[in-house]
Amino acid sequence: MTSRLGLLAVLTVVGAGWGLTTPLSKIAVSEGYMPFGLIFWQLVIAGFLLSGFNALRGRGLPRAGGDLRFFLVIALTGTVIPNSASFAAAVHLPAGVIAILISTVPMFAFPIAIGLRIDRFGLMRLGGLMAGLAGVVLMVAPRASLPDPAMIAFVPLALVAPFFYAVEGNIVSKWGTRGMDAIQVLSGASLLGAMIALPLALVTGQWISPLPPWGAPDAALLASSIIHAVVYASYVWLVGQAGAVFAAQVAYLVTAFGVTWSMTLLGESYSGYVWAAFGVLMAGLFLVQPRPAMRLAPVRALREDGRDTGKGGGPV
Repeated sequence: MTSRLGLLAVLTVVGAGWGLTTPLSKIAVSEGYMPFGLIFWQLVIAGFLLSGFNALRGRGLPRAGGDLRFFLVIALTGTVIPNSASFAAAVHLPAGVIAILISTVPMFAFPIAIGLRIDRFGLMRLGGLMAGLAGVVLMVAPRASLPDPAMIAFVPLALVAPFFYAVEGNIVSKWGTRGMDAIQVLSGASLLGAMIALPLALVTGQWISPLPPWGAPDAALLASSIIHAVVYASYVWLVGQAGAVFAAQVAYLVTAFGVTWSMTLLGESYSGYVWAAFGVLMAGLFLVQPRPAMRLAPVRALREDGRDTGKGGGPV
């Protein structure tokens, strides 16, 4: 039995790892790489690693028509659409700001869950939703909040990702994962998503050659893809050991580490308005947390494992 201290250590490492992917995304777009090319290689690397992990576990991927459609939905809502927006936003916004905005996933998830009739209205949760809205307003309303007022135009683009992560989480909460665990879902969706991203990268001229010379963006892409695959597998293990409620606390750590890594690696600094927005959004995240069976974490791929309830999901 793993001690609570050991579980906390794993939780911290997972949060730090996922938080690190935010500034790495900023580095990946720093020299002109475009979203579809980055997404293709990200999915190829993650799909290869997770497929290998599945093979070691002796688990294959279902290939029925319904399973492929499910992989398609998860690939689109969990990676292709949100990552396209995130990479595009990363060109214009500080990485720390993007990390803070990612914490709005539960704020989007709550009204969607009510609309799907898989959650109930609550005044405390409504307060969390309002706090999330207030945090975003603090981020964009004062002209002095962002380094350049023109950046405000790209904040809605950065909010596309948390919206689709919320959609994805509600899909798996409503309809389950067709008997697959989270690693199987992530592996299958990564491979299918790569097949979608490849023609998009080629047609739009966003193809990234894997041949040298390699630079910092290539290293950042490789590192973020490996980190994501490793920490997601660790997150699934953590859910099995400590439960989804405990593991979902990584939501706070991902945002906090995302901001910290961005300051450390990129030399970013933020205005008082941004820090105020950070505090308000963290309060909103605390208030709007879903009930245990629906709990969602903030960064792409933070959902509870589907093995226990059939309700969890494996985002991409």
